[in-house]
Formats: sequence, C-alpha cells, structure tokens
Amino acid sequence: MQRLGTVLGVWAHPDDDIYLTAGLMAAAARDGMRVVDVTATRGEGGSMDEERWPSGTMGEVRTAELLRSLEVLGVTEHRFLDGPVDVDMDAPLDERGGEQVRSIMAEVAPDTVLTFGPEGMTGHAAHKDVSRWATEAFREVAKPGARLLYATYTQEWCDEWLPKLGPFDIFRPGTPPCTPEGELEIAFRLPEDLVELKLAAIKEHVSQIEALLHVFGDDGFRRVMGVEYFRLGDVK
Repeated sequence: MQRLGTVLGVWAHPDDDIYLTAGLMAAAARDGMRVVDVTATRGEGGSMDEERWPSGTMGEVRTAELLRSLEVLGVTEHRFLDGPVDVDMDAPLDERGGEQVRSIMAEVAPDTVLTFGPEGMTGHAAHKDVSRWATEAFREVAKPGARLLYATYTQEWCDEWLPKLGPFDIFRPGTPPCTPEGELEIAFRLPEDLVELKLAAIKEHVSQIEALLHVFGDDGFRRVMGVEYFRLGDVK
C-alpha cells in the first residue's frame, strides 16, 4: 500500500468507514501514520429491529458499536460532529456540519482525505451532504500536496455483488459508482490478516449486519470487503 501520510476520513454514519476503509485505516495506523476518523451522525435512524434496538436508543447503540470497531482496527482518534442527526435515506443533514468538517480539516492538516463521491456511494442524502462538506473544506483549507479521494467500486465488483445485494435495497438507482481500474487512485487488496481484522470490526456493528451476515456468511463478507477502492477527487 502506498504511503498515505496523515489520513482524515469523513463519513455520515457509524459503519460507513468500516465497510469502505477499515483495511486502509488499520494499515496506516500500523505503519505509524495518524488516522483521524470523523462521523457526522450517530446513526439515530438506523434501527433494524425495534424490539431489540428501539429507535430512541440507536444513537447510543451505534456509537458504542463504532468505537468498539475502531478499537479493533487500532484507530484511536475519532470525532462525531455536533448537530447532524440521521433520519432516513432522503433527509439532508444539519448544515452546521460543514463548518465543523472545515475546522477539523484545518486542524488535522491531512495528506489524504477519504470520503464519499458526490453521488454518496449509495445515493443516501446524508452521504451526499458529507461528500459536499469534505470537498468544499478540502478546496478551502487543505494543505499543498494533499489528495481528496472518493470511495468507489470497479465494474467487476459491481457485476458480481450488486445482484446479490439488490434485495437489501442498499443502493439507489445510479449507484454505486463503478470506476475503470485504470482510473483508480487506490486499489488496496487487503492481506489475509487485515481481512480478518476488518471482519471482526464490522461484526461489532451487531445492530446493522445480522441480515447480511446470515445471507453471505463470513466467507462472503471476506470477499465483498476484501478490496478497498478510491478514485481521485481533487489534489492541492
């Protein structure tokens, strides 16, 4: 894996970062690089089972899940934004989050910023808001030489996995982005130890993954999450 320098990830919900960047974060942390993970909301709108996880408790439940998963990965710096609340896939976030992202980026001075592309990966409104905030902040305050990278998949990945993921209604029409391999900035194939670490981290998100895990099993999760792709969004 190429050296990322100081890494800043900017995401919408607990577990976005784990699915898309767990391997990169863990590898960077192991190599002594600073990794700062930012989550806009606490996933308040994400109850999959009202009896076991009532909506009123979801913010606390998902906060604890995320912090446990980051501990598994060895990532020690995390920030929640103050104000944005997760409601549903179509609800925009409180715009106060944009200024907070800008402030964090100016403070951290990252070499690499990881986030969603403008389509929000899944088409989720909160994902698109976070992408816009991170992109605007990058253009305003990022240091010279910094890179802004957008999460993506390849056509091969989309061809194999989208039919299997269709019943879960994860992706809105026109998503996810599928980038030609020659246009990727990062295609990180996780070594076996990091795949296992990523699997352990995502399993901490018990309130979110039971249905997927039941269908795909550990081996399916290893395959679907075994490569992390990013395209270049901007460079300073």
